[in-house]
Amino acid sequence: MRFKNLVGTQYRAVDYCEMIGSGYRSLPYSLRVLAENAARHSQEGAAAHDVLARDGQAVPFRPARLLLHDMLGIPALIDIMAMRNKLEEQGGNPAKVDMSLPVDLVIDHSMSINHWADKFALTKNMDREFEVNRERFAFLKACEARFPRLRVIPPGGGICHQVNLEYLGQTVVPSNEDPGILIPDSCLGTDSHTPMINALGIMGWGIGGLEAEAQLFGETTPVNVPQVIGLEVIGKPSDDVTATDIALVIAEKLRKIGVVDTFVELFGSGYNSLSVADRATIANMAPEYGSTMVFCPVDARTTGYLQQTGRGQNVARTEAYCRLQNLWVEEVDLKIEYEKVVTLDLSQIGRSVSGPSRPEQRIDLAAATDRLTLDGEVERRVPVPGTDYDIGDGDVIIAAITSCTNTANPRNMVLAGLLARNAVARGLSVKPHVKTSLAPGSRVVAKYLSDSGLQDPLDALGFEVAAFSCSTCNGMSGPLHPAHEAAIKENDIKGIAVLSGNRNFAGRIHPLASRNMIASPPLVVAYALMGTILKDITSEPLGLDKNGEPVMLTDLWPSADEVAEIVEKHVTPEEFQSNYSSIGEINDKWNALKVGTGTYDWAPSTYVSFPPFVKDIQSANSGIAQLKGLRPLVILGDSVTTDHISPSGIITPESEAGQFLQKSGVEPRDFNSFGTRRGCSDVVIRSTFANYRLRNEMTPDREGSWTRIEPDGQVASIYQAIETYLERGQKLVVIGGKEYGCGSSRDTAAKAPWLAGIRAVIAESFERIHRSNLVNMGIAPLCFLDGVNRNTLRLDGSETFDIDLNEDLTGATLTIHRKDGSIETTPLDLRLYNEGERATFAEGGLLPRAFRNFLAGAA
Repeated sequence: MRFKNLVGTQYRAVDYCEMIGSGYRSLPYSLRVLAENAARHSQEGAAAHDVLARDGQAVPFRPARLLLHDMLGIPALIDIMAMRNKLEEQGGNPAKVDMSLPVDLVIDHSMSINHWADKFALTKNMDREFEVNRERFAFLKACEARFPRLRVIPPGGGICHQVNLEYLGQTVVPSNEDPGILIPDSCLGTDSHTPMINALGIMGWGIGGLEAEAQLFGETTPVNVPQVIGLEVIGKPSDDVTATDIALVIAEKLRKIGVVDTFVELFGSGYNSLSVADRATIANMAPEYGSTMVFCPVDARTTGYLQQTGRGQNVARTEAYCRLQNLWVEEVDLKIEYEKVVTLDLSQIGRSVSGPSRPEQRIDLAAATDRLTLDGEVERRVPVPGTDYDIGDGDVIIAAITSCTNTANPRNMVLAGLLARNAVARGLSVKPHVKTSLAPGSRVVAKYLSDSGLQDPLDALGFEVAAFSCSTCNGMSGPLHPAHEAAIKENDIKGIAVLSGNRNFAGRIHPLASRNMIASPPLVVAYALMGTILKDITSEPLGLDKNGEPVMLTDLWPSADEVAEIVEKHVTPEEFQSNYSSIGEINDKWNALKVGTGTYDWAPSTYVSFPPFVKDIQSANSGIAQLKGLRPLVILGDSVTTDHISPSGIITPESEAGQFLQKSGVEPRDFNSFGTRRGCSDVVIRSTFANYRLRNEMTPDREGSWTRIEPDGQVASIYQAIETYLERGQKLVVIGGKEYGCGSSRDTAAKAPWLAGIRAVIAESFERIHRSNLVNMGIAPLCFLDGVNRNTLRLDGSETFDIDLNEDLTGATLTIHRKDGSIETTPLDLRLYNEGERATFAEGGLLPRAFRNFLAGAA
């Protein structure tokens, strides 16, 4: 391995450029970082040459650290604790199952907005959060006590990606293996929005919990060297355009092109016009674009942000290292070769929203009413019982300033505060049927809003701070006012949720929202004032002022100079340092929680249970199970999300999971959510395709979790079908369309199908993380060949299927047995991308493979 010294310091750096020669100059910056990492994790740096070759070969990658949140972190830690018990039962050494990397787990996915528009909303919501989640939190604290390299940031500390951006990310760090070697910071996280950290020039992306477990066990991740799409930024945005608007334009552009499994890298003459906060908003939405990352190379903006957020001690080291390693950007480097270049002219971007159900459904703000009004929708209004107001179709029922995507951007938040101030000064108020909430991803946001005097007008409009968590963005929007819910249900009112989040999938935000719209924080405030989507917010007044005069959006929009002045004065290093110096101690209830450190006691629980996929692991591999006589559980169309496959939001009393919890003695008020109960296999299996907006082509006349039980054709809930098939010993298959599994990194979208007996998924294409999760659960990810799909094959759900995998696990043959006795065969592509994935699949998944390695003493 070749090294070079960082002049004036005691540090060395891996000389990856010398290893691969002058060819490094044509590599995008993201591939330079990948080459450096591959060099450190291969014999004599040989894998760096595979990066240079750019022919899709797999190279080893190992991050500097891992980032978890509680929703996916708890299932991963349950697996690890269960593996310890299982290994001890089999005569192995449980201490071998440990954490080989620094791990930060941020508890940010547990809070629902149960209280809002109340100056005590935050305190009440945090109290309720701890009351309902105490058992989960005790498990996390027990893990922290057992694993020295695990650090837990308690409830109320912020959202993991914003904490990562503002505090954890360092851009350049000493190596875990040799502190005398400096390396680029890198981070893999169990959330698909981990690429937000790309804004600091840090390589990172989202992975499933199972892949995180492999990293914890000391393995490297095989990464097929991806194509790199250059996103050329030119021009300068107008003053009324936000980073949200830019991100939505990118989502629209890149989804049309198709960038799944690629790195996207920003460059161009306009790159320097984007602040790190703007880059973070853009990079956060990488999964919405379909890409693995949106890499933002290191420049003076990067080090300036480190200085601004209280990490000034690292600035000189960061710049010196990046210059030495050819990772520093001064100007456009014409020697860099991208597989494709997409141009983004910032000067041509205007204000936008997206909806009704996908982030890439971008709409010019002036066209929002036309595009989001339902066919035949008119202003139908009904009285709200017990009040003096009404509610109607197209009304905004939720307006939430939420999500790290936007609350990590001071300009966005100050814009929202100033717009609220101007609205209050004119005497405007939020419509009474709107549930408002403000949930920043960091306590620093609340501090600068308070210090600048902007929190008071936000409070006056009902945007009191209600949480420091993902909340509404993650589907934890909480209940509506009971009278509103009753009026909506009884009259089938088609309301809309407006949020400053990153996802607006059908059924995700609230079951009673017929559509969901993503908007920037100031536009969330504006729509709360307008109260409806049926009026054009750009040409009609938001309301009348104290004198009865109409007030337009343009009347309230702040000037760029005023925004910049407040950001410069109130967003300071001291505020970040003060906040994060005590971040581990901010929750008194967490501090008071006492746990033991001995062998973990698996008490009966509807939160934390011993997983069947660990319990059923055999000490020897019996070979790949035959895939014969499979029946389809569901047949689905395009863009099926992980929210469809295994939702994270509200559990209703009438749902299968709700019925189970009630039979287990849990009252509906304590159901919490599907996401918070992912550690309980009995809830996980009942989450399988439990989305209220699911469209199963086997039951075309029904929306929701319905299917047919074959061969008799009985229509039943999907869980009832699962129970029936499990009793018969019948293995299952899922048939899908394009972009199957888009959305979050949740591995429960693979664990739930495994528990249900699904052993293969056949689709036209897969989203990256979900395909990986299927492999790690031993479920075969298969694709129809071009020109073939469920429609050309005339599949209706009455068939049975045989899937014959070829010996080298590169392809398969599908045999369709139709109800009339006819048989048809068609080839399939088995989507296992490298030898590591083929080995994992052949062992039945990651956990069986890792367990056998531990048992044999090989890991």
